[in-house]
Order: sequence, then structure tokens, then C-alpha cells
Amino acid sequence: MVYRAGRVQPVLHLDGNGWVREARQIPSPNCDAREGGAAELLVIHNISLPPYRYGGQAVAQLFTNTLDPAEDPYFASIHQLRVSAHFFIRRSGQLLQFVSVHQRAWHAGVSSWQGRERCNDFSIGIELEGCDFEPFADAQYQMLLALLRELRAQLPLRGMTGHEDIAPGRKTDPGPYFDWARVRGEIDLPA
Repeated sequence: MVYRAGRVQPVLHLDGNGWVREARQIPSPNCDAREGGAAELLVIHNISLPPYRYGGQAVAQLFTNTLDPAEDPYFASIHQLRVSAHFFIRRSGQLLQFVSVHQRAWHAGVSSWQGRERCNDFSIGIELEGCDFEPFADAQYQMLLALLRELRAQLPLRGMTGHEDIAPGRKTDPGPYFDWARVRGEIDLPA
């Protein structure tokens, strides 16, 4: 599903298996059983591969362990990583899902939230196509808000934060251009 300006805001549906029906589903092997119950935290990230370039299939390839290290010099340094996120929102607003919300995606790494370590155990990772140095697209916010509304309705969420906040000094995303006021104005979850 791609959001286009001027159209009705997207409405999403999370099924009983933890997949959003309207998302393009690309299952990642980089996940495992969630420990500690249902997801309570939303973690917002940004990603672009190669850095600062948008479009293409590199993010999906990274999350499915099919990234070709010969395709770009940067890929040679990351192709061996085993990472994923639950969701990826392209600049067009297209929503991709890699991991069921009932499983643990490998998105946060070494992390802590409200004194709890290992945020992957109890969080949902949402990647926005972008970087720390420019604003995100309106279509991304529209899709993100639709996704957050559906996740909030279906999961026992208690908070929403950035990767930079659960891994300070190690991560900087989603960065200073992410509009927290806009998101929190519609989705009331504490940091």
C-alpha cells in the first residue's frame, strides 16, 4: 500500500498471526521467539542503503541476508550483519513488513529502556527510509501514524522512543529531523 497525498488516510489491519494485511510481506530469517510476553515499546529508526540514497532493494536484501557485497563498497562492510525490523516505510509511504509483531526482530542491539535491557525482547522496530540529515516525507508520516494506530489498538503498548534513546552514544536515529511533536500529537505514548 502506498499513500498518495490528497487521498483517504490509510487504514491498516493486523491479523492474528501478527502481519499487517496491507503491507508487502517479505519474511526475514533474522528473528526468533519473543521472550517476556507481548511487545510494549515502539522503536523508531531510520535507514538508507547505501547511506543517503533512497529506493532500490538494498534494505530488503539486508534484512533477508541477500545483500550483494560487490554491488556497493559500503555493502562489503555490512553484508554479514544479521539484522531486521518489523516494518520499513519507504519515502513513498509504501509499507513493508519483515517480521510478525509476535516475534522478536533483531533491530535494537545493545539497548535499554526504563531500566530494562535487551529491547528486542519487548519492542517493535519501525524503520523509516531516510537519514539523520533531512526531513522525512509526509507520506511516511501518514503511513507511520496509520501503523501506530493499528498497533496501539492491538498490542499492550506502553511507550514509543527512538533508537538513539535506547542506545545513546551508539545510535543517532531517527535523528533531529524526525517530527516527534507531530507523531505524539496523534499517538499518545510516553517516551
